[in-house]
Amino acid sequence: LRDNRIELVRASWHELSISVSDVSLSDEGQYTCSLFTMPVKTSKAFLTVLGVPEKPQITGFISPVMEGERMQLTCKTSGSKPAADIRWFKNDKEVKDVKYLKEEDANRKTFTVSSTLDFLADRSDDGAVVSCRVDHESLNSTPQIAMQVLEIHYTPLVKIISSNSWPEEGQSIILTCESKGKPVPEPVLWTKDGGELPDPERMVVNGRVLSISFLNKTDNGTYRCEAKNPIGRNSTEYVLIVHDVFNTLLPTTVIPSLTTATVTTTVALTASTTTSATATSIRDPNALAGQTGPDHALIGGIVAVVVFVTLCSIILLGRYLARHKGTYLTNEAKGAEDAPDADTAIINAEGSQVNAEEKKEYFI
Repeated sequence: LRDNRIELVRASWHELSISVSDVSLSDEGQYTCSLFTMPVKTSKAFLTVLGVPEKPQITGFISPVMEGERMQLTCKTSGSKPAADIRWFKNDKEVKDVKYLKEEDANRKTFTVSSTLDFLADRSDDGAVVSCRVDHESLNSTPQIAMQVLEIHYTPLVKIISSNSWPEEGQSIILTCESKGKPVPEPVLWTKDGGELPDPERMVVNGRVLSISFLNKTDNGTYRCEAKNPIGRNSTEYVLIVHDVFNTLLPTTVIPSLTTATVTTTVALTASTTTSATATSIRDPNALAGQTGPDHALIGGIVAVVVFVTLCSIILLGRYLARHKGTYLTNEAKGAEDAPDADTAIINAEGSQVNAEEKKEYFI
């Protein structure tokens, strides 16, 4: 071996060592060590030289890319022996659906490999980092990486956010139009029912914010927010319904009073003793906490007692009148059955003026 890159490291009767610097592919082959004895003794070894792949390059990216366009990115590296392996990543997540191509170099010893990533540009890819990683055994577990940051242009995405989910008359509301696009959208346009805002004094636009003060029923309608950029335009709508104030008070004022009256009447007809307990335990679920009113149980008990006393008085009076009338008719009939005429019957009857001193009647 006669080469300046080859040096003798150790020489003795028992060992002969050499070193090769700046190894190239031409150094690959079979090496023989000979011991000149009688007969000559030899030992052989085959040296394999690995081809280190060049740093990869990504081609095919033209900035910016419009949303919906097809992108083809190609990663390529040369000089690998054996052929290197190429893998694609998007934001550190590996992409599997790629094309792989391997070609032999002119020296017929190394290879040029390439891989193509094909996909449709989406707004979610804007700002994403696409990387091409080359793995090879000569790199000692330190892969070579090429990166490309994607720039995707897309039409605005519009959304309206309301500050009041239940607007009422007299209140105010703030509608915020959120628009996101690339390039950044121009100032948004607010309209109502397809036309301009009808009351600029109450309807104030400040950038992307629409403020409406002192709401009334004339403010009902469809409000549209439109945003545009050089790529296109987009819009969204918000339907505003202004509610009456008394509609929210009706369930808490009218319904509880009707419910309380019905419960009190039913309990009063049952018994005065259970009225208080029942009225205390049964409460209107729609009544407001801490709300007080008249003692309906006490009033119902008094009414029941008055009705009961009145009925008893009527019954006793009726029985007394019935008994008195029967006695009078009986006394009047005595001694008058055999009288020839009415005058005689009156004279003979018990209880007439003739016998007034002998018989008396007492009214109890």
